[in-house]
Amino acid sequence: MSRTAPRQTARVVQLRKGTTLEMVRLACPDAAQALMIAESFGSPVLDSDGIRDLHERMIVETAEALGEGLGERAMQIHLQRIVGAYVGSAHGAGQFYSRAVTEARDMTAKAANDLRDEDLDGPVGFDSAAQRKREFAADMGLQAHALRMAAEGAVAAYEQIVGERWKPFERPVEHPGQTLDRKAAELQMAALG
Repeated sequence: MSRTAPRQTARVVQLRKGTTLEMVRLACPDAAQALMIAESFGSPVLDSDGIRDLHERMIVETAEALGEGLGERAMQIHLQRIVGAYVGSAHGAGQFYSRAVTEARDMTAKAANDLRDEDLDGPVGFDSAAQRKREFAADMGLQAHALRMAAEGAVAAYEQIVGERWKPFERPVEHPGQTLDRKAAELQMAALG
């Protein structure tokens, strides 16, 4: 009987996916939708390009100020974190906006039912609950759009400074709950082939 070397099992490292700018664009209103929201609800019209340009300039100027003190790799790591924070914030706002829109739609649909007394308009001068939900969703939409534009400016600055497209940092998923018994069982099973 010949002995063969034990088979090495390939270890798969799961990565925790980071939030991308594409995810932000899917979750947050674009400039056309933000304009439509502002006009429909009587809110101020946001200067989308101004927000984006300001954030791009701000990060470029910050990098220039830090240029003497940080090496190339340290600058890239620093900017990775800064841009990641902008993108993550915009994505969170976009998700919150999406939930607010869902609640507004649900409340508006309920208010359309003439048999529900609790959804009827309040006394003169007070908005209905459905109207308040729609206004809240509109406010969240404008906020999400503003944060999207800030994130887009930050991503553009990163590319300008570092010279490559920004992509989110993906860290390995940790398994703190993996016990010694589990590790021993895996080694024993690997030994069995």
